[in-house]
Amino acid sequence: MTNVVRFAPSPTGLLHVGNARTAIINHLFAKKTGGKFLLRIDDTDAERSKPEYEAAILEDLAWLGVRHDLFARQSERAAQHQAAANLLKTVGRLYPAYESQLELDRRRQRQIAAGKPPVYDRAALKLSAEDRAKLEAQGKRPHWRFKLSQTKVKWTDLIRGEVEIDTAHLSDPVLIREDGRFLYTLPSVVDDVDFQITHIIRGEDHVTNTAVQIEIFEALSGRAPAFAHHPLLIGAGGEALSKRLGSLSLKLLREDGIEPLAAVSYLAKTGTSDPIAPHVSLDELVEGFAMEKIGRAPAHFDPAELSNLNAKLLHALPYAAVKGRLAAAGAGGEAFWVAARANLARFADVRDLWAMVEGPVTPVIEDEAFIAQATAYLPPEPWDDTTWGFWTGAVAAGTGRKGKALYHPLRLALTGREHGPELKKLLPLIGHARSLARLQGETA
Repeated sequence: MTNVVRFAPSPTGLLHVGNARTAIINHLFAKKTGGKFLLRIDDTDAERSKPEYEAAILEDLAWLGVRHDLFARQSERAAQHQAAANLLKTVGRLYPAYESQLELDRRRQRQIAAGKPPVYDRAALKLSAEDRAKLEAQGKRPHWRFKLSQTKVKWTDLIRGEVEIDTAHLSDPVLIREDGRFLYTLPSVVDDVDFQITHIIRGEDHVTNTAVQIEIFEALSGRAPAFAHHPLLIGAGGEALSKRLGSLSLKLLREDGIEPLAAVSYLAKTGTSDPIAPHVSLDELVEGFAMEKIGRAPAHFDPAELSNLNAKLLHALPYAAVKGRLAAAGAGGEAFWVAARANLARFADVRDLWAMVEGPVTPVIEDEAFIAQATAYLPPEPWDDTTWGFWTGAVAAGTGRKGKALYHPLRLALTGREHGPELKKLLPLIGHARSLARLQGETA
């Protein structure tokens, strides 16, 4: 049987690093096992769902390289959801309840005051047909609750191991509102059944929901898929990310210049037994993926660590991977990339580094006499990556300078900067004419 997993974001906001990590884990699992990846837009919340957010989700996943094999929108499947609700009503697992929110809140407060768990007491099950008719004649419309078995639900979680939840300690969940709109739970299960989802991989905040959903799965189809609940992301200092997720959207990471493969590498490896290291392809991540590598401890998200990983990835990228991007940035070719990549924190930095080559550069001349002496030793072209060593060797022999006293004034004169790419690689790109002009104090 082919494995089928799903990622089911709601189009009510931008994707953040937490749900992106879930999407990545699902994608890697599907590819590693030869399965399929379903992207399901959970847009049953008509008031908050926006087309622009759906478009942003698609853009973000495409940027990450997370491609879906199947696609669905929950809003287009209302008939299937209603058919499932009718079935659950017929078999007695979905029942009407008429309490208002105010009544439920008061009942809950009384239970807490009496030292009892605030669990729905199933008062609606005691209503006769005549009672329900009277309530509806008064204008009350029911919400519909799923009748839990009040037994222990057990499953072998692919990350957490053996899990057991006693549904006797849970309220019968509301699946349909008074106005007939479905809450998340029922459409999710119905769609998972219809798309033959074999594995549900999601955050551990859904563990309790899983016990409820397993009972709905069994009521509708007789079987539930396998489950894996991964720990949630937390901040570098152990703080919850929930209040700061708006600042950790994929859109903002992209605008900040984070490489998609850096983001994928980081989110795929954080919280696992593997080291966090740059990967130059999704295939490499797929090859190294294993569910058992995901730990039980919360996974840390550290923007500084991601930024560092981003730089390491850029330093390792071959010219072929960036050729088109360099051309679009108006920067040089392969020789420049080999010279510059070790100095990049973001790819956009290539424009600044290319300016050292192409100019105009305003030289900084700290010691005119020394620079004049060094200029006299400047060899004629052709130049290659041995020229810098040959030239500075001659300057050192002629002036007695060495170390920083030798190299630093030359760097300032040639590039106008304190730091930058290795000059043995940069000097041939600058060329004799520009180098001579800069050494003579001219902007070139």
